[in-house]
Amino acid sequence: MCMVNRPNKASDKGAEAMRRHLCSIRCLVVGSLLISLALAGCMSNQNLFDGQRAYQHVLQQCAFGPRPVGSEAGQKTASYILDQLRKLGWATETQEFTYRGVIGCNIVATRGRGPLIILGAHYDTRSSADRDPVGSIRPVPGANDGASGVAILLELARTLDVEKAGAEVWLVFFDAEDQGNINGWPFSVGASYMAQRLSVQPQAVVVVDMVGDSEQEIFWEQNSDAQLMKTLWAIAADLGYEVYFVPQYRYAIMDDHMPFQQRGLVAVDIIDFDYPYWHTAEDTPDKVSPESLQRVGRVLEIWLEEHQGGILQK
Repeated sequence: MCMVNRPNKASDKGAEAMRRHLCSIRCLVVGSLLISLALAGCMSNQNLFDGQRAYQHVLQQCAFGPRPVGSEAGQKTASYILDQLRKLGWATETQEFTYRGVIGCNIVATRGRGPLIILGAHYDTRSSADRDPVGSIRPVPGANDGASGVAILLELARTLDVEKAGAEVWLVFFDAEDQGNINGWPFSVGASYMAQRLSVQPQAVVVVDMVGDSEQEIFWEQNSDAQLMKTLWAIAADLGYEVYFVPQYRYAIMDDHMPFQQRGLVAVDIIDFDYPYWHTAEDTPDKVSPESLQRVGRVLEIWLEEHQGGILQK
């Protein structure tokens, strides 16, 4: 026969209490872990480029009205850009210039250390809608042609991790790009002024212009650096954007990348030139898509943060 120990009620109660205590601890630990992961996910999402946030910058710029170089609306836009950048902790400076008696102002925001990368966009708009079938007296609102590129740079100012990029990044907002062929003005006056006075050599210059079209198709641009362009389009393909970033040549564009390209620098223009409202009074915010802004912003964000090392080597 065998001896069977009879249960001790007191010890059972103690064991049950201990089990409940351990269970409570485990629940607290698991709960804390889940909260931490959720918070980490939220922080991660907050640091990703957000097309909806970028679109709000489009709306704000357009609320100032048309923004030709030297106009009051242009000055308000410059103040808005500077205010946003300073709130985000970027070091800022302005570069004033005069052309044909009109004062323009480039804006430069800087952060980080390492090889210099310039991201550029123009914030001025065309003073005359000369492609408008109604007539050329009205100015261009510039929702896509102007505000879309600025919006992308301002959202990148919020999300870009320059330490991860390992670069010194300049966000440059050019003035006086869009008066070309009006009253004897050329295009890209502000960009030319900066390029002629650069005392340092950037490793790359990437300009974003007219990138918010809701029917987005961005082709290779013939005056852009082929190697860097293919790298950017390959990133877009990895993100599933191959329908929107089309790896085929279509246009040769005179844009703000050209003054840098003419100095022998690596320069790329990301531009969707198949835009029916170009230089018309119908270039309004309803033609711009947050999803289009999102795609371009994410490509630039990933290029800088995850692909910067070595891809610019000739």
